Amino acid sequence: MKKVGIVMGSDSDLPVVQKVIDQLSALEIPFEVHVYSAHRTPEQARAFALSARENGFGAIIAAAGMAAHLAGAIAANTTLPVIGIPCKGPLLDGLDALLSTVQMPSGIPVATVAVGGGANAALLCAQILAVEDAALAAKLDAKRKADAAAVLQKDQAIAESFNK
Repeated sequence: MKKVGIVMGSDSDLPVVQKVIDQLSALEIPFEVHVYSAHRTPEQARAFALSARENGFGAIIAAAGMAAHLAGAIAANTTLPVIGIPCKGPLLDGLDALLSTVQMPSGIPVATVAVGGGANAALLCAQILAVEDAALAAKLDAKRKADAAAVLQKDQAIAESFNK
């Protein structure tokens, strides 16, 4: 199975990245985690992206806040799918990161999830990898069924409490 590259612009993004790690771990998808900044370590971020395919990665998740150029900088240097996670910053509650991540020029796509959307970024990576991996697709199907069952259990509990 291909692994997922997880890159965060700062270790302050780790709480969001932890959601990615938890979800990928639950699905038994291998991953590597790095801290590279689009602005402070551009050479290292570029080198990671340029070598990602040959190093066994199938997709890359990039989490960053504020200017949030990391996903775009990674995407500019690879043709692997890149999923950006905008992270909340100290001033605009993540809106700045969202706009920086989602507004990519034509030819350099970045899939973008919600601000702080680490779990969905991991699941989107899993869906991408599952195109060629039937076992992973089955795990995703089972997760969807389990998630639906959990919602229906909550519905039943609420209905029993309030619908008299």
